[in-house]
Parts: sequence; C-alpha cells; structure tokens
Amino acid sequence: MSDEHDYGEPTGTRVRLPDADPYGGARRPGRSSSRSLVTVVGVVVLLIAAIAFANRGGDDSPSSSATGDTDKPKAAPTAATGTKPVQMKMGGIPAGYARDEQGAQSAAANYAVALGSTGMFQKESRHAIVGTVYTADAAAGLQAPMDQAYSADFLAKLGLDENGNAPEGDTFVSRVVPVGTTVQAYTSTTAKVAVWYLGLIGMSGETSTDPVTSSWKTWTFDLQWAGDDWKIVTDEQKDGPAPVPGDDRAASSDEISKAIEEYGGFTYAR
Repeated sequence: MSDEHDYGEPTGTRVRLPDADPYGGARRPGRSSSRSLVTVVGVVVLLIAAIAFANRGGDDSPSSSATGDTDKPKAAPTAATGTKPVQMKMGGIPAGYARDEQGAQSAAANYAVALGSTGMFQKESRHAIVGTVYTADAAAGLQAPMDQAYSADFLAKLGLDENGNAPEGDTFVSRVVPVGTTVQAYTSTTAKVAVWYLGLIGMSGETSTDPVTSSWKTWTFDLQWAGDDWKIVTDEQKDGPAPVPGDDRAASSDEISKAIEEYGGFTYAR
C-alpha cells in the first residue's frame, strides 16, 4: 500500500483522491485533513485485493441454550420485510425511499452501488450520480475535486482513454456488491448506515495487464432527509471485514467479460 497524501480541501470538503498506481502496488487514494466530507473517488482504487475470495463464512453469534435461554439472536438487519424499497428512479438510480430505517438502508446500499459503478469514470455520468445521491451542498463541493482526480493520466493508468472508455474489445469492470447493511444511528431526519460490500475492479480483455480483482470494504454513510428523500452528507470507508480466500479457480478474461455483460445489478432493500 502506498503512503497517503494530503490534497486541497475546497469548501471544507475532505476529498479522497486516487493515488498514482491503483494496481501495481495496490495503492490507496490520499485524503485531506478536513473532516467534513470524503468523496467516493477512492472507492474504485480501494477495490483491489486477491482474485480468489471466500463467499461464505461461519456464524459466531451465540444461540439460545438448551436450558431455555430467552436471549435469542435477533433477526439480521438485512432481513426481508416484504416492503417495496422504492417507487421510482432518478437518472437510473433508485429513489423515493421510505422515511424510516428500512428506507435509509435501501438508500445507502443503492448509493454504494451507483458510486462504485463504471459511470463514475465518465464526467457526464459522474456529475449525474453525485448530484443525485448527495445533498446539493455536498455535491457542489465534490464535483470539481472529483473532476481533477479523474484526470486523463489517472484514467490511463486504469487502461481507459481520457473520456473513461475502455479499449475496443476490452471490458472495464467496477462494481460494488453490498453484502449487508446496518443502522448505526437514526432519527426522522438523519441516519448513519454502514454497508458491508464486495468490490470488483479491473480490465477484462486480451490486451489487459490489469485483471479484475476483488476486495472487501465497509462504507459508512451519514444521510439526511432532504427533498423528500435520503441523501448523503458525508461518507467514509474502511477495509474489511474480509473472509478467508477460498480455493476458487480464477476465471479467464473472457469468462469475466461474459459475466459482466450477462449479469446485471440489483436494486437493494432491507
């Protein structure tokens, strides 16, 4: 991992920018000293780990004893409720969440998916995503620093052209796959929701030297009820928890490209 560097902090925003080499040394983006906002530019740089990973793990939570212990494990916070998560979309991103804990969790999970998508590597779609999922004030403070971070030089290191396009015949992969969510704090106007996710990033194709790799992260969002919906005010990420890598065979470039084309994403709900 590389050292982290401090960058400018327009409008008091703490900006997470990509490092010079997101693959060779699995480098991380830098962060400024401001404590107000953390951008999602670093999400795609942070999504680098081992290709092989475990997709299941043990459950160490205690269970009720044979003596009639009434302190039974509670249902997981991601247990299905049967309530439809959203009623509409804005710019292709699910919107119109319920003003409750379930709605906040659904928003956080779906926003993580959008912010970890390939759309973040192209200016027009990046602006649309940021403008949709953040509050107006937060988005205004993030757009310029993010444009600077997604420079032509940075995109080139990922194998993309200056407009964020992959070479002909290759498939650029950037996905966030939420595994679960939990509410850390909640009021009728604010919520703090953590999203545990598996991230994928890399270039799939015959000419690629940066294969698609995976990593596990936790993304925590501070949400605010604004404009009749949940919006992000601040967010931060940390590594893990990561399961022990399994013995799965690494897929070929063609297999990954085909899977990305055939398997779409989900709309997440609690």
